[in-house]
Amino acid sequence: MKSLLLSLVLVVATTAFAADSKPVSYKSGPDTVSGILYSPAGNGPFPAIVVIHEWWGLNDWVKEQASKLAEQGYVTLAIDLYRGKVATTPDVAHELMRGLPEDRATRDLLAAVAFLKSQPTVRPDRIGSIGWCMGGGYSLDLALNDPSLRAVVMNYGHLATDPAALKKIKAPLLGIFGGQDQGIPVEDVKKFEQALKQQGNKVEIKIYPDAGHAFENPNNKAGYRATDADDAAKRTQSFFAENLKQ
Repeated sequence: MKSLLLSLVLVVATTAFAADSKPVSYKSGPDTVSGILYSPAGNGPFPAIVVIHEWWGLNDWVKEQASKLAEQGYVTLAIDLYRGKVATTPDVAHELMRGLPEDRATRDLLAAVAFLKSQPTVRPDRIGSIGWCMGGGYSLDLALNDPSLRAVVMNYGHLATDPAALKKIKAPLLGIFGGQDQGIPVEDVKKFEQALKQQGNKVEIKIYPDAGHAFENPNNKAGYRATDADDAAKRTQSFFAENLKQ
């Protein structure tokens, strides 16, 4: 009987903090973009986060990350830059990423911010972004194109080095990288960090020495590093709480 009551309490507690989700669509120029909107319990208004997928597309892992962030008190919009396509092999993912026009992706991201600002449950002055891999680079690109962002997290995404471009970034930035990532050398990450700091930007860079690319995703069976991924998640949670909730 006692174990049954305990189970009921755990179910109630889990349900109370579970995020609601619903498919949404919004206009991006002449196109209509789809996504999934996750909302925490309560009426809000809440801070919000644009969640940007890896080169695989809007798959279950990215949806899970958006849901977890919503459970922490944010309205999250997991956007679909691939217009419904999801890759299951690296070759297909590579084709989808190469076929994505950068200008269209940037337009979709800016429209995602505008969509969140239009939601009555969202604080329009407290919007951030997060992405992984390809999405990590686009999280940075969004910051370069939208000075209204209040917090940016990029997980092993491409870097920007042009000082004139970096001056456009107004939001605090958290960059998470792997020291063994062959595509993003540590030296380049450090130059990126130094350039931002020289301009007075609030920036936090964490490099995990033994991790490679995409180390936070357990589907990356050869490169997943659970301890580093857990630490990265905690840093992200603290960063968003400091810059979006306060």
